[in-house]
Amino acid sequence: MKVTVAPDSFKESLSSVEAASAIAQGVRRAAAAAEVVLVPMADGGEGTTEAIAEATGGTYHRAEVSDPLGRSIASTWGLCGDGETAVIEMARASGLELLESAERNPMLTSTCGTGEMIRAALDHGVRRIIVGIGGSATVDGGTGMAAALGVKFLDAEGRQIARCCGGSLAEIRDIDVGGLDPRIEDTEILVACDVTNPLTGPDGAARTYAPQKGATAEQTEQLEEGLCALAHLVRERLGADVLSLPGGGAAGGLGAGLVAFLGARLQSGVETVMDAVRLPEKMAGSDLVITAEGRLDWQSAFGKTVAGVATAAWEQGIPVVALAGSLGQGYDHIYEQGVCAAFPILDRPMPLDAALAEARPLLARAAESVMRLWLAARGGVDE
Repeated sequence: MKVTVAPDSFKESLSSVEAASAIAQGVRRAAAAAEVVLVPMADGGEGTTEAIAEATGGTYHRAEVSDPLGRSIASTWGLCGDGETAVIEMARASGLELLESAERNPMLTSTCGTGEMIRAALDHGVRRIIVGIGGSATVDGGTGMAAALGVKFLDAEGRQIARCCGGSLAEIRDIDVGGLDPRIEDTEILVACDVTNPLTGPDGAARTYAPQKGATAEQTEQLEEGLCALAHLVRERLGADVLSLPGGGAAGGLGAGLVAFLGARLQSGVETVMDAVRLPEKMAGSDLVITAEGRLDWQSAFGKTVAGVATAAWEQGIPVVALAGSLGQGYDHIYEQGVCAAFPILDRPMPLDAALAEARPLLARAAESVMRLWLAARGGVDE
């Protein structure tokens, strides 16, 4: 019997690598003879660097970068086993979780640190960069990132804007890409994105996400106007139309900025990770696939890890079981994606902090129960 284990991370609790290990432990307690293949997953957000680096035999590299408010921090990016592909999580430089609640203000935050991480990878001689863009603290249209790589944004007087952030979008009157790092031209940049929101409009970067990042209603409209103006200027100066680009609104418009300024290509986050870790190849011949994430709800069916893993398994005729810390409203939509059954891992009522602390043994016990039920359905055979 072959069982493939392909979970996402459990936020604030387990990395995808740790989650995979816990599930494997439970599987082996029920089916000691089973071949268990571990493929930690992600969808472009938290855990993307670790999932891809671990799967490819890669390494981790430190970089001193700017946090969303411009303070110097130590961050990490991954280098795949091929020695030519870098994996960057923008959240490790420009993420919301890097800020205290009182510091969250997308008028002041910038993606500059993400650009600095890209530059650090270029300094290492990579030829391909995968950028995961989940969890941002920013709504700057990627201007901070671009400025860190040599793009100049000019005000009405022709002066370079000193610090590009959400609040400076309204000041931009011209764009000079003459100083863009020339290594970008010879580097393939893939953007792992798990949303399809456009840059502007009711579903855009500002109106959908800015309030979650600390913006007031007035600031949200200022950011919306700034992003609209930036998109029109990008089309006029650079010939790139990012106004309605699916995924352009991801990470406060960083999706659009990576396309406009670096010539990047937006891709489904989970599909990007699946390709990088060779999930379809590794799951071939499996009798069962077990996937997992912290919470399953209606969003899980749209571009998230569980749906992506289930689709890949369905294409090979392999049944999939999903485990989750909790099952939220609309979680049953994942059955339409190929998931056969979904189970919460909690085995008794408990407060959230206890559930987070006990996630590993809870996940292992749930996986063991799944395997025991699976074996019973097969006639109790552990091959």
